[in-house]
Amino acid sequence: MQTAKHISYAENYPLIASDRVEGTAVYNDHGEHVGRIERVMIDKRSGRVAYAIMSFGGFLGLGSEHYPVPWTKLNYKTSLSGYQLDVTEKELKNSPLKLDNDEDMPKMEEERAMFTYYGAPFYGS
Repeated sequence: MQTAKHISYAENYPLIASDRVEGTAVYNDHGEHVGRIERVMIDKRSGRVAYAIMSFGGFLGLGSEHYPVPWTKLNYKTSLSGYQLDVTEKELKNSPLKLDNDEDMPKMEEERAMFTYYGAPFYGS
């Protein structure tokens, strides 16, 4: 029986553990820090990441706003050691889905509306 080798999470390794994604910084197209990933939502059936719940604003976790964003709108940038968001602040603020906190679970219809709003394929289809 082979035992697994322990490797470090190098920037060029294609996989990342979920606990390493949570808390990762998010930047806009200009490289400005805009928030962080609070949770990653995974489709139980397919195993694919559906969306991230992100926090924006606030100070030390107080007063933050929480927005789900389709995973396809995030792109990991090694130069930033974080994710770059393919959504403007205005688009984010006008999203049909905002959560009171990062543990809220939206209804599937609300999720579908959010995916449609961002022009992203819905994870359940």
